[in-house]
Amino acid sequence: MSFRTHAKAQAEACAQLGSPYTARVLRLVADHLRPGHAVADRLLGWPAERVEDDAVALRLAGALHHLVLTRKAAMLARFYTRDDIDDAQLWRSLDAVLRLNAEDILPVLNHAPQTNEVARSAVFIAAGHWLSAAFGLPLVLSELGTCAGLNLIWDSYALQIGDHHYGPQDAAITLAPDWYGSLPPLAPPVIRARAGVDRHPLDPVADRARLQSYIWADQTTRLERQALALDLAAEARPPVHEGCAVAWLSDRLSRPQPQACHMVYHSLFWQYLTDDQQRNIVDAMARARLQANEPLAHVAMEADDDGPGARLTLTLWPQGTEITLGRADFHGAWVDWQAPDPKAWTEAQH
Repeated sequence: MSFRTHAKAQAEACAQLGSPYTARVLRLVADHLRPGHAVADRLLGWPAERVEDDAVALRLAGALHHLVLTRKAAMLARFYTRDDIDDAQLWRSLDAVLRLNAEDILPVLNHAPQTNEVARSAVFIAAGHWLSAAFGLPLVLSELGTCAGLNLIWDSYALQIGDHHYGPQDAAITLAPDWYGSLPPLAPPVIRARAGVDRHPLDPVADRARLQSYIWADQTTRLERQALALDLAAEARPPVHEGCAVAWLSDRLSRPQPQACHMVYHSLFWQYLTDDQQRNIVDAMARARLQANEPLAHVAMEADDDGPGARLTLTLWPQGTEITLGRADFHGAWVDWQAPDPKAWTEAQH
């Protein structure tokens, strides 16, 4: 797939996910970008077999938004998110920034987007309640691709589904996605320990602008919610380790967690791994030497070809039993929860 085709497809996805401005920017780039300067040559020369998996268009959108947030592109900031600017004027501004700000844009293009979308925690809150109801054990959390750890502190957030409240009553962030399907059980989880890993972790203070830049600029509710989560993470400082997810998880699973359920989880992370890395992570969980009363749960929120949104799955080890949890919007706007009743499921296993 060429960069132009990829950018147009990503523009369509952005429009469907409620970001018309990001869609407009990517369409203009796809239609008008020409080779002859460093950023254009980098984008147009991206290996066709990698351009989609590398989410190159989202890397570019993040780089442009970062320039605006850090006030390094005044000519673009004047037009950013405004809908009273015609396409020709906006493209002239974009073209000038791409040419003049290459030293700021090119390093961002080298890294996968690190959105750290807080609203995905609605899925993890529900999964945590399900596991607590099923096993009656405290949880040990291990997040893969944790970035700045915003979804590593999901128990600090609340989930509101109609009249049903999950999580702290005084939570600074209450997630209220459109909810379909069954309700999660009211079984508040107890977190015994937590840690995450990321190949390139970001700091909620030092990298605040970069983290905000991956949220689409015209989605102010998401930006405000993430700003609150960054404040919480800056205070809580959940342990986020830099390294390879395969090696880190293998080491973590080698340490027994008696009388606890180990919840390994990730969201929109799998696509950035090679096939071998994916297999190695699954193999690490399959090989884990679990003690009695030490279930291992793998909760995944990942894109597939079935749409809409991401597929939600729970795999329980040592048996390797996969349970369908449903689907969810990539940014957490809705959840279709199709998990079985945990008590009935547990009884059926005995």
